[in-house]
Amino acid sequence: MPYPHLEIEPKWQETWEKLKAFKAHYDSDKPKYYVLDMFPYPSSQGLHVGHPEGYTATDIISRYKRAKGFNVLHPIGFDAFGLPAEQHAIQTGVHPAETTRKSIENFRRQLKSLGLSFDWSREVSTCEPEYYKWTQYIFTILYERGLAYQTSVPVNWCEELKTVLANEEVIDGKSERGDHPVVRIPMKQWMLKITDYAERLIDDLSLVDWPRRTKDGQINWIGKSVGAIIDFEYEDKSKGGDKISVFTTRPDTVFGVTFMVLPPEHPNLLNLCTDDKKSLVENYIKAAQTKSEIERKANLDKTGIFTGSYVIHPFTKERIPIWVSDYVIISYGTGNVMGVPAHDERDLEFAHKFDLKVTNVIDENGIMVGSDFLNGLNYKNAIPRVIEELEKRKVGYGHTTYKLRDWLFSRQRYWGEPFPVIHYPESIKTVPLEELPVLLPEVADYKPRGCGISPLANNTKWLNYAKDATRETDTMPVSAGSSWYFLRYTDPHNNKEPFCKKKARYWMPVDLYIGGPEHTVSHLLYSRFWHKVLYDVGLVDVVEPFQKLVHQGMILGQDGEKMSKSRGNIINPDEIVHKYGADSLRMYEMFMGPLSKDKPWQDKGIDGIYRFLSRVWSLCDNLKEDKLSDEIYDSTKKLLHKTIKKVTLDIENINFNTAISQMMIFVNELYKTGERPRFALKILVKLLAPFAPHISEELWEKLGENSDGKNLVCFQDWPKFDESLVIESKVTIGIQVNGKLRATIETEVDSEESDVLSKAKAIKNVEHYIKDKKIKKVIYVRGKILNIIV
Repeated sequence: MPYPHLEIEPKWQETWEKLKAFKAHYDSDKPKYYVLDMFPYPSSQGLHVGHPEGYTATDIISRYKRAKGFNVLHPIGFDAFGLPAEQHAIQTGVHPAETTRKSIENFRRQLKSLGLSFDWSREVSTCEPEYYKWTQYIFTILYERGLAYQTSVPVNWCEELKTVLANEEVIDGKSERGDHPVVRIPMKQWMLKITDYAERLIDDLSLVDWPRRTKDGQINWIGKSVGAIIDFEYEDKSKGGDKISVFTTRPDTVFGVTFMVLPPEHPNLLNLCTDDKKSLVENYIKAAQTKSEIERKANLDKTGIFTGSYVIHPFTKERIPIWVSDYVIISYGTGNVMGVPAHDERDLEFAHKFDLKVTNVIDENGIMVGSDFLNGLNYKNAIPRVIEELEKRKVGYGHTTYKLRDWLFSRQRYWGEPFPVIHYPESIKTVPLEELPVLLPEVADYKPRGCGISPLANNTKWLNYAKDATRETDTMPVSAGSSWYFLRYTDPHNNKEPFCKKKARYWMPVDLYIGGPEHTVSHLLYSRFWHKVLYDVGLVDVVEPFQKLVHQGMILGQDGEKMSKSRGNIINPDEIVHKYGADSLRMYEMFMGPLSKDKPWQDKGIDGIYRFLSRVWSLCDNLKEDKLSDEIYDSTKKLLHKTIKKVTLDIENINFNTAISQMMIFVNELYKTGERPRFALKILVKLLAPFAPHISEELWEKLGENSDGKNLVCFQDWPKFDESLVIESKVTIGIQVNGKLRATIETEVDSEESDVLSKAKAIKNVEHYIKDKKIKKVIYVRGKILNIIV
């Protein structure tokens, strides 16, 4: 008999809201548990069925932890600034605030329809002035601590979108949104000095329970390298400057240097060129601007131009030719590379392409050769020796550098947080706290004016702060608001400070954070950086914001591909909720497989879950309990306690699919016995409640446990299992002959070898293989196998 989900789900959603069932309280005596979803961006398309996967997982944990006696903080909000809303405004003429508001309303409706136990009283939105006032305030902290600055840097510029794009927003030289061409050009930008925190961002990963691949992703992105700076003086000092400095992790190979390579963005590059090379280099620089950094790093076909100039080797005094090539990235190390083709694959490819000298300085045994004072040393021992000599001769020094670059923090678009910055003729100042927030002004045209100028410049009344003083017209990136939202949730309505320090101390860190693996190096790295700055100024007391991190896999379309509008394989959760109910959707997504794995959606699968819930409904409907026989009572009780233990441990270990399987086994067993014992059904409903909360509330009421309408199942304690009832007294073991499985038998857990051997010999298939043969040896592993060697 199917259950009436269209009736009961709205009923219990209204009840939860009326009773404020999931409101978190700061002053509770219970131990706290903070469980969080990665900040959702409210797109105009709304949710598809892939989105509820992570939300359902955190909701199961939240409901379970409440039942286990924890004071649970499970908040939600919206990451509402960003390019998509602005592009929609440009195309339609509808203000992005209006489209964002409608998108949030739709998201909120869909999330509530899923029965998610969020504390909606803590909802925040990054585009609201009450929120971004404090984003601006945190920026002033960064600026005052010397961690925010403006400088000219190479950026990914999209002429069609009229804005700078982050590296992750560029794919194969084109914008991720719209597939428009992107070029690299220098532009004045705001930067955040995340590089000052590089070492701590690596070291403090040891403090958190994160997937190994995520930790490795951050470590590799930060890219710590230990080596040396080596100075090569210009042969012709009239070319501007005295030297080119390079960073290398292999200073032991310095005697193998046969050429120098500079990046196309090198500020002194054109000055270095001889007259006959200048036009060639200028054309090369223009060509390099059309390539993304990712393309340049891949650089399968090495390209380059000889500048016509030379540097002098610091030890041998040989002339080293200076080349330019786009495989060199200005932001890594010093931005220059010493070419050692005998001991670097990329350098060797470059040397072969342009017929440059290759000098070997390490033999097959790792011993230095042709290297003057390093000869005879192992290459590892040569590194500190050469650093010592560099420092002695004042031509270099030991140095640690990072692949991580400072965070490009400017966007030349409208829909974002305004910077709290005023430009004076001779200085830059931040806006005083009492003047925050700097409100996002109205503009007649949202489209950027080009050449890196934001639409905010169109509002001259807003732009002109005072005589000879103007506001910053760039806006912050979407990652600004999402870099601290988890802290605002601890005190979301505070209008005097970003959050109360005592409340943050109580709730932080986030105990469980669930979200997609695509945020490994962007959001997770940025939020850790901001949190550490706030720790340094004494606003928070914990070093890391997220204690345990779990990545959910992707729910694919029925075609096995990623869900997307262009593929036409998106499934709207509204349709599923209407047809099967939110509980079926929730349980199916948890039953599909391990949370961390990608899984294709299958309509047949949710049919099966709907049938299972209908069977549970039928068990509890019109319940008339008969007296159980002792045998059925004992077997039911034993399986029930095994089920409590299995579901409990599986939730703790985030193995939701196997927890559901165990509940199915228990329900099947009840149907086999034909009995419906109330004591077992009450516990079953409690176990089911985190997964399928609506039907569980209705069945709890049907079982007579909620007569006043306030004794909800979500308020009940979690069932405990009796350890004595879950210990197996019998076990099935394999019987092998010469290592090959020939039979299985059920026996007592503590059976002696002689008893098991006697039973095994009586089995016809085993007898067939040992008949007329001498038993040489018996291998018995208690509770697992008996292997007869003949």
